[in-house]
Amino acid sequence: MASLAMALFLTNLEIPIVTTSLVAITNDFGRFDSVGWVISSYLFGYVGFLVIIAKLSDIFGRKLMLFLSLFIFIIFSAACGASQSLDQLIILRSFQGIRGAGCFAVACAMLTELVPSSMLAAYTAKLSLVYAISLLIGPIIGGAISSDSTWRWAFLLNIPAGVPFLACLFFAIPANFPYHGQHDRPRRTLKTLFGKQNWAKVDSTGVTLLLLATLALTIGFEEAGGQFRWKSGYVISLLTISGILWICLFLWERYVTNHSGGMEPNRAMIGLMLNSAFLDGPWFVSIFQLPQKFQVVHGSSDLRAGIQTMPFTFAAPLGSIFGSILAGKLKVPAVLVIMVSGAFQTIGFVLIASLSQSSYVSAREYGFQIIAGFGCGINITMLILAVPVIVEFRDKAVGMGAISQLRPMGGVIVLAIATSVFKSYTRPRLAEFFASNSSSGSLIFTADSISQFDAQDQDRIRDILAHGYDLQMYVVCAFAPAQIPMALLVWRKEQVRV
Repeated sequence: MASLAMALFLTNLEIPIVTTSLVAITNDFGRFDSVGWVISSYLFGYVGFLVIIAKLSDIFGRKLMLFLSLFIFIIFSAACGASQSLDQLIILRSFQGIRGAGCFAVACAMLTELVPSSMLAAYTAKLSLVYAISLLIGPIIGGAISSDSTWRWAFLLNIPAGVPFLACLFFAIPANFPYHGQHDRPRRTLKTLFGKQNWAKVDSTGVTLLLLATLALTIGFEEAGGQFRWKSGYVISLLTISGILWICLFLWERYVTNHSGGMEPNRAMIGLMLNSAFLDGPWFVSIFQLPQKFQVVHGSSDLRAGIQTMPFTFAAPLGSIFGSILAGKLKVPAVLVIMVSGAFQTIGFVLIASLSQSSYVSAREYGFQIIAGFGCGINITMLILAVPVIVEFRDKAVGMGAISQLRPMGGVIVLAIATSVFKSYTRPRLAEFFASNSSSGSLIFTADSISQFDAQDQDRIRDILAHGYDLQMYVVCAFAPAQIPMALLVWRKEQVRV
């Protein structure tokens, strides 16, 4: 269990560390308008391979896949730290996300196999404490690194931290886990591991359709409002192709389920999956947007921005623990817990969006962050806890992988939409400002370049950017309430309890 906790800690630490380093990264490389890709590329790699790595762990073993995932995660972390351009960093981040997905998917599957179902909620709450620590110190570490050193250490830090974790995984997890005590099982060899029979179990067609559909949708939204207009043929083509691919994916998975005995879909599982997608949209937009807004609009240092984001990031794990108590100890039906989570999120995000912009950060915003983060945290745990109760034992790993995959998939899509809305508002207004300003600049500017203008012009630039960030929060307010009606799909005559 300690080995799983360490692996989850390292991979979960990556996102909050990087979010507070984004401004420093764009100050180094320029291209402030492309900052969203640093997060989106990681999430895309995460989305594309989470379920397939969960399935590969069924075939090749949990220990092997977890060890390889963490090892390659460390390698690509080092490569990200050595990036010489923003394009290199974006590409390497996608590979880093693939292995981060592997660590999360395999660790979640192993959790259900390590402990009895009666203790699952308690152990999930304990792992939520690990999640809490990573979310709490991540923004602060990222801000401190960017303020006092170079942003590259936000990635290079994974090398000295990850190597001891690898050793613990190697020695602590038994070979052939979770079947290490079953001596009648055939011994695995390289020939059996990589034989055609095992690879035939991997849904390569489904994985390819998912990757292409998500990629087309993400690129379409990321580029709309920026380099290409919404009504341009490029954007329309990408969104149309994505829609066709999603339909093909749905039809293909339905065919596979009917003909190969895959995980049987049911209404409750569909409800969990939809809630998972709607959860991480608001979550990722918030941890991406909040520190950036504090730095760019309010002029906070990287470290201070990390501290100002703490109410949101720390409240989420507290919500996870609260959700585990409600579902595990108090046996509150899953549908009610999910609806409570959606209500908390809706209230918190609407209150944040209603704040008037000023040069200082209102104390109320920290309270609103706590409400929204607490609501997100409840569903982060609840959706995982409910899977083993809803699906058959043989489908637990894939079911939990699907939930974990749809979370970042929703995140990358909603983040792309929010980024597009931000660009659509700020780009023409900044262009108009630069065109009318005697010291005209470039649209592709850095946050540091704002200080080159006089006080009045700085206020105008920050006002434009502040309204752009407000529009991103309005996007969040559109997705967070959707979790409440989606929770009704989990409703049963005999309620789902964990």
